[in-house]
Amino acid sequence: MSSPALARHPEDSMPAATAIAEAGPVPAPFPPATPPSFGTLALRWYRLNRAGLRATAIGIISLLAFLLVWHLLTTYRVVFFVRFTNVPSPLAVYASFTKAIHDPKFLLHILLSCRRILFGFSLAAVVGVPLGLIMGRFKLVHEIIFPVAEVLRPIPAIAWVPMAIMLWPTNEQSIVFITFLGAFFPILVNTLHGMSLVDPVLVRAAQCLGARERSIFREVYFPASMPHIFTGLTVGMGVAWVSLIAAEMISGQYGIGYFTWEAYSLVQYADIAVGMIAIGVLGLGSSLLIRGAGQLVMPWRLK
Repeated sequence: MSSPALARHPEDSMPAATAIAEAGPVPAPFPPATPPSFGTLALRWYRLNRAGLRATAIGIISLLAFLLVWHLLTTYRVVFFVRFTNVPSPLAVYASFTKAIHDPKFLLHILLSCRRILFGFSLAAVVGVPLGLIMGRFKLVHEIIFPVAEVLRPIPAIAWVPMAIMLWPTNEQSIVFITFLGAFFPILVNTLHGMSLVDPVLVRAAQCLGARERSIFREVYFPASMPHIFTGLTVGMGVAWVSLIAAEMISGQYGIGYFTWEAYSLVQYADIAVGMIAIGVLGLGSSLLIRGAGQLVMPWRLK
């Protein structure tokens, strides 16, 4: 006699083919995914980078228009308020540039100017940023240093040349000193401005959480002032180049500023334009490096 627990349900004895037929048709497998075509990828990339491509295209068109106007003004020797009779054409400047780029002396001028900028600007950043942070945090230090800085800040770099020559034993040191002064005050003022804009609520919140002065300085004041610090570094880099060129023209024996002034003295107008363009390219490259460093340390500001 069979046990009821072992009794089989009538549906269990149904053949497998009949069960499959009653279950309905088996869904067809999904077709393998095909990779997107090159045109699709290109369109997707264009949509993602449309704004950047537009800005690049406008910049290229602007430069080409500038070169065209320059060429027309110098070709026809236009005299209208300003004279273009002695201004070299873009082709003449290009020929002079190709000649200068193969001259080791021209490359030496560029390297020495870059070295002076590196020393002067680095020293200005190392001194200006901490001093601005300290002045912004401690009122007594601000009251002592700020009046002196405000008196010295408006003095242009070219006015410092005679004093720098008297202060330092070599021309190289005096040029670096003038470059340092040019970058120092924008860095100091912008850092101080950033400290003044720190939200007091953040400071009180850190104090309520038991943070010490050093932690507040490191975790609150410094990050909050970072955008203004890099603004000061960017502006300071531009002013450093202006100061350097002025110092090299007056007291230097090498450097891109000296190269430009020497070309003027020798009536080599194309070389003057080469020197000016080199100064602009070097200044632009330096500013881009500062901005790139700012984006690395402040990723939250990326759009």
